[in-house]
Amino acid sequence: MAGIVAYGVYVPYWRLQRSAIAAALGTGGGRGTRSVASYDEDTTSMGVEAGRRAVAAAPAGFEPRSIWFATAAPAYLDKTNATAIHAALALSDDVAAYDAIGGVRSGTGAFRAASSGGPQLAVLSDVRTGLAGGADEAAGGDAAAAICFGDRDVIAEVVATSSVSAEFVDRWRSPGESHSKQWEERFGEYAYLPLVQAAFERAVKSAGLSADEIDHVVVAGLHARAVKAVPRAIGVRAEAVADDLTAVIGNAGTAQPGVLLAHCLDGAAPGATVALVVLADGCDVTLLRTTDALPAWRERAGTTVAAQLEAARDDLPYASFLTWRGQLHREPPRRPEPERPAAPPSLRTTTWKYGLFGSRDEAGFVHLPPARVSMESGAIDRMELVRMADVPATIATFTVDRLAFSLSPPVVAAVIDFDGGGRFQCELTDVDPASVAIGDRVEMTFRRLYTQDGIHNYFWKARPLAGPRDAAKGA
Repeated sequence: MAGIVAYGVYVPYWRLQRSAIAAALGTGGGRGTRSVASYDEDTTSMGVEAGRRAVAAAPAGFEPRSIWFATAAPAYLDKTNATAIHAALALSDDVAAYDAIGGVRSGTGAFRAASSGGPQLAVLSDVRTGLAGGADEAAGGDAAAAICFGDRDVIAEVVATSSVSAEFVDRWRSPGESHSKQWEERFGEYAYLPLVQAAFERAVKSAGLSADEIDHVVVAGLHARAVKAVPRAIGVRAEAVADDLTAVIGNAGTAQPGVLLAHCLDGAAPGATVALVVLADGCDVTLLRTTDALPAWRERAGTTVAAQLEAARDDLPYASFLTWRGQLHREPPRRPEPERPAAPPSLRTTTWKYGLFGSRDEAGFVHLPPARVSMESGAIDRMELVRMADVPATIATFTVDRLAFSLSPPVVAAVIDFDGGGRFQCELTDVDPASVAIGDRVEMTFRRLYTQDGIHNYFWKARPLAGPRDAAKGA
């Protein structure tokens, strides 16, 4: 039996109150909040965080044969983005890494490719933006989801799939443009609904089910009017329709199907039938049935999408949002800009830079970065590589730098002590500088330090372990 064996979702720490848009511009906005990727995040770094959670919750010994990374907002073109995720997850070099980028439908493509057989990993990530005051700005959201597929310890088996493709201009963005354009809403509804009906009918017929037998219906897509009309068009029960979370995080585009499916599985009972309906340049329907292994897996995983939604900070200034999105060019700190990361040293230090491995000598001393020579005994090449990315740490000391180059000053730099040994100097993120204290517990997170000459300098930072909201309140 093949299907989902684990999943993980990453929703950024920051939320933008939609009312802040109208307060600043006198137009746009609305009710609720949208999730916002921080100044040091992009689709790759968020994909790493979702992937770490999914792989950590997967059955013992799980390692995917391939990674399929989907996004409509890639950090690179010409260069594969999935390789950075592969490196940050510290996977074997024989694990293939592929991108499926450009269109929102690429998320379903990655999902289908990863579910084709054997242990595989699909990572869906997106950063949604639009013109200031526009509908896409307020309705968009940033998030990532990762789904592990395999044929043992399955928590949701794939029962049936169906796809209908059609060529029509609904939403588009030319290469190089920062925002999308959309055709008139009634046209999208007119074009999508017949496709949804055809795809859904084929899927339920293949599974030997009827619409009334579907316990949960997850509908995702960027055309809000068409998405809203789907449940009635396919004849499912109103109470079966899952929450689309748009009031809290917005629409995460490519990542939306994965985020909503994870949220649905967080509360689904064993033996439940779930229909995942995705509208994007056609319609894709996936029918899944949860197994008896789901409750035990949830208890072991120990986290839910709802818990992440609670652990957030919703007071992001609108000016900061525009700055992070590159729409508001502000005076930078009076410090030299960072140099372009060089490819040769990055290649030589991949184990450290992406995998965050240290080296432990015979006496148990952990060297960060990894070293060949022991500081304790002087022994050469007798080190054991140890992965530190998943090890909690404690702040030993810190400083708040208000002059360092950053899109979100001030910079909080800290010296942290890892549990079990190892001291490391790094930057803190997702924190309120006024509430940081010696002794605070932190965990590592994969971020983009800066971008220079089009090269993204990815590395690891630390964030509060107890939860961002608690740290912001000084708890």
